[in-house]
Amino acid sequence: MFRYLIRRLLAAALIMLVITTITFFIFFALPSDPALLACGKTCSPSRLAEIKHSLGLDQSYLTQYWEFFKGLFVGRDFGDQSVRIHCGAPCLGVSFQTDTPVLTTLLSDFPADLSLGLGAAVAFLVLGVGLGTVAAVRRGRAADKAAVGLALFGVSVQIYFIGLLLLYLFVDKFQILPTSGYTSITEDPAGWFQGLILPWTTLVIVYLAMYTRLTRSSMLEVFAEDYMRTARAKGLPASKVVLKHGLRAAITPIITIFGMDVGSLIGGSAVITESVFGINGIGKLAVDSVQNSDLPVILGTTLFAATFVVLANVVVDLVYGLVDPRVRLA
Repeated sequence: MFRYLIRRLLAAALIMLVITTITFFIFFALPSDPALLACGKTCSPSRLAEIKHSLGLDQSYLTQYWEFFKGLFVGRDFGDQSVRIHCGAPCLGVSFQTDTPVLTTLLSDFPADLSLGLGAAVAFLVLGVGLGTVAAVRRGRAADKAAVGLALFGVSVQIYFIGLLLLYLFVDKFQILPTSGYTSITEDPAGWFQGLILPWTTLVIVYLAMYTRLTRSSMLEVFAEDYMRTARAKGLPASKVVLKHGLRAAITPIITIFGMDVGSLIGGSAVITESVFGINGIGKLAVDSVQNSDLPVILGTTLFAATFVVLANVVVDLVYGLVDPRVRLA
């Protein structure tokens, strides 16, 4: 198992190296000039040359890439002798808009994405697997039809529609919940929970459909296997047959999708949900940086999100070894 973990970590490191390289060169392949964007509208040629020198943009692409790559491990200094900004490792650059290290901005917005992503992920995984299992066991009955109908509803609606509808009903009309927004759990645990109820609910409704359908189809395939009929013929309790023998065999594709969803949600993919409910997360930061042409922040958010997706896939591979003995033997 340890050798398996080492192989997966090495593969993840190689993937991150490729992603970092591609993202960096795409950053410089854009038609806009980063120095001109940082200089602003009223920019003289001398000031533009100073900014290019302070950002290292007057060097070759390979030299700039090496400085960027080295800064991920040892940090970098930006600016001239009069104004120097230190960017500690891992350095993702300095924002054109705020002159602050990109990583500092990302870490300040990360708790909102962590709370939103993990809370919603736990809810739609438990509910989706539970409803899918019930639908498979009760195939063709009322519970199955209700679960399939709920899944169809979740697939059909969009996040912005559900989010605005929930805001209208629970905040504006009935005033059951306060205005949505993110409050740190360390400052106000009750406000943190209340502010995330509607965003969690929105994501659960949308993601629940996929997990219900996936669990149902996987469980039905497992129920048709010979060892399941053998388990029933031995007189094992129905709950043990379904949960221990059936769900454990059917959980593998669910783990795969769940790992990717968790990684992307924590990395900032819930941008529409953040925008609807006024949550200042990494997804909203990425959209704002695109609108402001803040290229270092765009680069940083891309690498930040990719890191969590890759790490989530490593965790999924490890869970495979715990759930499926065939992976451990391989």
